This record gives sequence, C-alpha cells and structure tokens, in this order.
Amino acid sequence: MAEVHIIGQIIGATGFPQNSLFCKWGVHTGGAWRLLSGLKEGQTQVDMPQIGDMAYWSHPIDLHYTTKGLQGWPKLHLQVWHQDPFGRCQLYGYGYCHVPSNPGQHRLQCTTWRPLGSLQDQLAQIFVGGGPQLRTPDLIYSGADRYRLHTVAMGTVELELSVILRYFDRYGVET
Repeated sequence: MAEVHIIGQIIGATGFPQNSLFCKWGVHTGGAWRLLSGLKEGQTQVDMPQIGDMAYWSHPIDLHYTTKGLQGWPKLHLQVWHQDPFGRCQLYGYGYCHVPSNPGQHRLQCTTWRPLGSLQDQLAQIFVGGGPQLRTPDLIYSGADRYRLHTVAMGTVELELSVILRYFDRYGVET
C-alpha cells in the first residue's frame, strides 16, 4: 500500500482577542486510510506571551498512514481555546486545513472562526464568558451544514508540515 508520512509542528497562533491560548487538534481521513504510527489527536500547552501577539506552541506532529486510495486525504482540524486567570476555558475558534498532497516542506496558515450566536448569547459571552459551540465538531471539516452558521472570523494558526510520500508510483499515482 502507498504510505504518507506527515512530520511537523503547530507553531502558534496570532490575531486572537486575548492571549493565554492553547490548541486542540486532530486529523480526519477517509475510510481507505489507516494510521500506522503517531497520535491522531492532541493538545498543546497554554502559552501566555509576554511580548507581541503570537502564542508559540511548537507542538510536534508525527503521523504515518497507509492508504488504498487518494479519497479522504488527511485534514487537520483545530480548536483554539483561551484560558482565563481562574482556569476557565473558552472556545476562541475552529479551523481546518488540508494536508498538502505534494511532498516537501510546507508552511500553512489556518484561519479560524467561531459561531456568533444570538444577541443574548453575545451579551452573555461578554459578561459571563463561554459562548456558543458546535454540537458536532464534524462540521469543522465536513461543510455539510456549515453554510447555515453565523460566524465571526478569529485569528490564524501557523503550521509547518513536511510530507513524505512512499510507494505511490507503484499504484499509478504521479508525484
């Protein structure tokens, strides 16, 4: 079977309203894909930058997949969270990006968004915290009902990924 190695890191995030951020991430693939080694999901540490806007995580990603076909190419889905001084966590944004299909080193920027909610939800978020969240996180990367959501743009997550393809030429796929 053809193999894909994804090696890299979630560098950090910028453009969010407050600092003290962390990121929950995961990889979604189609049915023809099988994870040989690595973690399919994870979470970074909380970073509270002293200077500047960028929260640095430098969180490693190391995945090794085998596949029988190209359908369902891996996608990274991200959730950026804010942790306040009392340890409460609030969702700041959802985002996803496709893992590049050509081999080599890639620097990606993943734009994030969050559900807006009603006027009552927005007022409650200002005074109490929290905010609307997706019931099913599958909407992040599927897009099936995402067009009906009212959202607001948030910050950007920066990633650095190296992609290594192996045995694709044996299965008639040109790289």
